[in-house]
Amino acid sequence: MRHLNLTSQRQAVYDIVRESHDHPTAAEVMNRLVEKGHNLAYGTVYNSLRYLADKQLIRELKLGEAASRYDARMDDHQHIICERCGAVDEVMSHVPEPWMEAVAKETGYTIAHAHVVFGGICSACRNKAIN
Repeated sequence: MRHLNLTSQRQAVYDIVRESHDHPTAAEVMNRLVEKGHNLAYGTVYNSLRYLADKQLIRELKLGEAASRYDARMDDHQHIICERCGAVDEVMSHVPEPWMEAVAKETGYTIAHAHVVFGGICSACRNKAIN
């Protein structure tokens, strides 16, 4: 078992990420902490997110945006991002094994894992365009 040093600040940050289903950025985590009455410095929030990711309690997502997002779901899954509003959702479909084999053959890599990020337009943005 990995040694964890969950200070009260790290626990507060972890709780925010675990309770969030929208893959918050560090700034959004900070805002949610303030809403809950916590008074943490930005550096503490960033360091806590890094610590939690290093300990594999959360996942840092780099989705082609300027800011990383954070996800407490550690099971194998993919993501889709709305190209209009930036919403991020989870995709539970697995990457097909033949595709992974083709990538391995093309690149010469041994594939350890895959994380696919899909892009598209979410239903809320599509509905806004229709109305």
